[in-house]
Parts: sequence; structure tokens; C-alpha cells
Amino acid sequence: MSRHLKRLPSPDSWHIPKKAKKFVMKTAPGPHNADAMPIGVWLREHEAFARNAKEIRQILHQRDVIVNGRPCRDPRLGIGVFDIISIPKIGKHYRVQLDKQGRLISVEISEESAKTRLCKVRDKTIVRGGRVQLNLNNGANIIADNTYRPKDSIVVTLGDPATGEDRFRIVDHFPFETGNIAMVIGGKHSGRVGRIVEIIKTPSSVPNRVTLEEESTGARFDTIDEYIFMVGRSAIAPELEAVQ
Repeated sequence: MSRHLKRLPSPDSWHIPKKAKKFVMKTAPGPHNADAMPIGVWLREHEAFARNAKEIRQILHQRDVIVNGRPCRDPRLGIGVFDIISIPKIGKHYRVQLDKQGRLISVEISEESAKTRLCKVRDKTIVRGGRVQLNLNNGANIIADNTYRPKDSIVVTLGDPATGEDRFRIVDHFPFETGNIAMVIGGKHSGRVGRIVEIIKTPSSVPNRVTLEEESTGARFDTIDEYIFMVGRSAIAPELEAVQ
């Protein structure tokens, strides 16, 4: 199987020049969907930390790039919405977000903010011993109580081996319900943030619809519940604000 794809059909969310070169790095299978951007593309095309694939491999081989609390060695590793990327040697930390055009962007954040990550609860299952397991959108699983529901969001710690801090400890919870703040991560409204006004449940295979209202303009729009990512309760957390 090819490890590259042509730039022209590459996802628009990557926001890279389509005609500068013929090929671009292909994303390896991972927790995100097919639109996930390879970390190598992010290093070269978005942040200009490397000029070519050789320099990308050298940076990653030195374990200089930390993705969601773990050193990244694979240049094809896919990154997606709300992933945390840290480069400790230069003191830089970034959160991957969406702009209003649905393009992946990186927002520089503080070192303290880079210690946690926002995750969406995809579903939950009962495992041995009657314990509740939360299955998250990034492929991780967490044992928790029955407080959390599918489509809720939780804030988890990424852990620090140097200090012995726990990994994937839940520190906050944003329920999927009316009155709370959500970001749309798919469809024509990708990147928009609003307060949930109504959740319309459909007793069929048709997806449930969610109506949101933008805080700044008061404009209302709707999308399907699959595209909803909860980001706050009464207001969006300042460190999670999308670039509008």
C-alpha cells in the first residue's frame, strides 16, 4: 500500500497548498477519521519546523514531539480536533482545533493547559465486575462511574511520568444537554460554536438533530448529533475557544 497520496485529493481540512508539489504524506490508521492530518504534514506545512521528510524523521527520532502526553515516533500519525501537541525543547504547546471554514488549525496554549485534553464519550460498556467503561473518540477507554453518558465530553489529564501524575484522570465533565456549549466538528457548520437550544430526537435510523445558537450573533443553525462536541457548560472555557 502506498505511503503517500496526491495533494489534489487530500482533505481540504488540512489546508495545504495543492499544487506546490505532487505528493503528500498519507495518514496511518489510528483513532481519528480519514481526514486526520499526519503529524509530519503539521510539522512541515503548518508550523515550518522541518523542511523535508528527512528533518521530520530526525525530529521525531529524538522524541522532541509529544502528542497527547506521549512521544511520537511515526510521522504518519494522524492528529485531529482537540489533540495536544507539545515540543518541550522550545517551550511550545498547541491544541488542534477547527476554524469556521472547517480547517484544522493549531492554537498555541500554556504549559498548564497542555496537561489536559478534551475527549468525547462515544459510548460506554459494562466490563468484568460490573464496572462501567467509557469508550472515547480518540480510541482510549476509561473505567468510571455511571454519571457520564454518550455524547458527553470529559476533560482528562495526560499524565507526566516525571511527576507521577495519573494519565486519563477525569477532572471535568460537559454533559450533552440543552443550555450547554458545543462545537460542530462536521458538516457545513464545522468550527462553529453555540449554545444548544433544542435536541430533536427522531425514533428512526435518521440521526437526531440539534439546534444551536451563536452567543455573539444570536444566529441559529442546526446539525446532527454526531457532529456535536461539547466544550462547556454556561460558557466555553477560555482555553478552548475556537478561532472564529
